[in-house]
Amino acid sequence: MKIDRDAPVGVFDSGVGGLTVAREIMRNLPSEKIVYFGDTARVPYGNKSKETILRYSRQIIRFLREQEVKAIVVACNTASAFALDEVRHELDIPILGVIEPGAEVAARITKNKRVGVIGTEGTIGSGIHEKYLKKLDQEITVIGKSCPLFVSLVEEGWLHDPVTVEVASRYLKELQEQEIDTLILGCTHYPLLRSTIGQVMGEKVQLVNPAYETALELGRLLKEKDLVSTGKEQEEFPYRFYVSDLAEKFKSFANSILPYDVEMTQKIDIEKY
Repeated sequence: MKIDRDAPVGVFDSGVGGLTVAREIMRNLPSEKIVYFGDTARVPYGNKSKETILRYSRQIIRFLREQEVKAIVVACNTASAFALDEVRHELDIPILGVIEPGAEVAARITKNKRVGVIGTEGTIGSGIHEKYLKKLDQEITVIGKSCPLFVSLVEEGWLHDPVTVEVASRYLKELQEQEIDTLILGCTHYPLLRSTIGQVMGEKVQLVNPAYETALELGRLLKEKDLVSTGKEQEEFPYRFYVSDLAEKFKSFANSILPYDVEMTQKIDIEKY
């Protein structure tokens, strides 16, 4: 099958968090078009079972295939943890998640081999970061901590609020005591709290933003597969957004964080897929 290099890249997440990945793709791969799907009707994924996440991911991938995407980014840590390996074998286009790119950078930059990971209960409970980091370097100690309230704080827009600083201080105290020198922001919402998390952890701890690393990895993958966009086919709407619910709420959040004015957000019935 010949893949059209000027086709868009599909990006999906349980809701708005994956917009941090879309934002990095827009910044770092400006000639690429994006079709984004946020599963806002069924968010959050962090407390759902593996079977459920796999079913949701397959439905979304079927929808994205209908949009004729040339590659797919699973911009959700929970779906990357629970579904990526299974669906990878079912596809004839490249697919990547957000866990591996972040883990690779963390393994490379840690000096004392003590790496922290924060994420949803599902992601932390899956142990996926630890598994991957250990594969890269046996000597790394991984300390995971789930921070479920961070997602709600981000979606409320309380990025620099005293409440957020207080919550972050309580969540991260454990990691400070473990003397980590590297911290993976293991949920796509968390890069939006980067300055607060950095302030709490102090400058001795390096923060890894998997959204940024995933965009760079996507660039490498497209190059390797000879799928980099020619940039010739200009479209009025190079970035299209679809959701399973609450299109207006999604659109206003997207407009608050993206370097692009989101005109079109369409609600679709994902259960049909």
